[in-house]
Amino acid sequence: GDGRGGALVLGDRDCSVQRRHQKLIEEAPAPFLTDETRGRMHEAALEAVRRTRYLNAGTIEFLVGGDQRFYFMEMNTRLQVEHPVTEEITGVDLVREQLRVASGSPLPAEGVLPTTGHAFEFRLNAENPARGFLPSPGTLTRFRPPLGPGVRVDTHVYEGYRVPPNYDSLIAKLAVHDVDRSAALARAIRALGELEVEGIATT
Repeated sequence: GDGRGGALVLGDRDCSVQRRHQKLIEEAPAPFLTDETRGRMHEAALEAVRRTRYLNAGTIEFLVGGDQRFYFMEMNTRLQVEHPVTEEITGVDLVREQLRVASGSPLPAEGVLPTTGHAFEFRLNAENPARGFLPSPGTLTRFRPPLGPGVRVDTHVYEGYRVPPNYDSLIAKLAVHDVDRSAALARAIRALGELEVEGIATT
């Protein structure tokens, strides 16, 4: 939102795969929404941003039932960890646009922005699934992220990096994008297979 009633919706995401309310896998667009539900949801989000004259990037979260009825849950008035999947399907750098709008620049567009293809994001946490997802601090002895078209890795770690025990366990996010959901899923399987992390346990 631009703070003056202008609003832009940048598609939708599904974040149902969670553990202890922590999102693990995100995808965009949400695969089970009908076109009608998607349109009504986008309009509800636009209306909320316009009426409140919201200024910033934000995520409006809905719960969606099997009958396609949706219910407002909350609005996160910030950029979320899963924003790369939205960037991948829209081509919009959300961090840059957030800063531009904060400095008084106009939104890049208004209404609902068209999206292209399908994207997944996988959170790589320093946790041990075999031990009830206990934290897995330690030193990364090997870190080889996957490469190639449609593959993105956002991270701060490197070989020799010591994962501390006293902060969030997220060490990297792997995002993939392709022409449709099945192609993106195939690309994700390949990228996850090429990812090499040694020295600590991860999800």
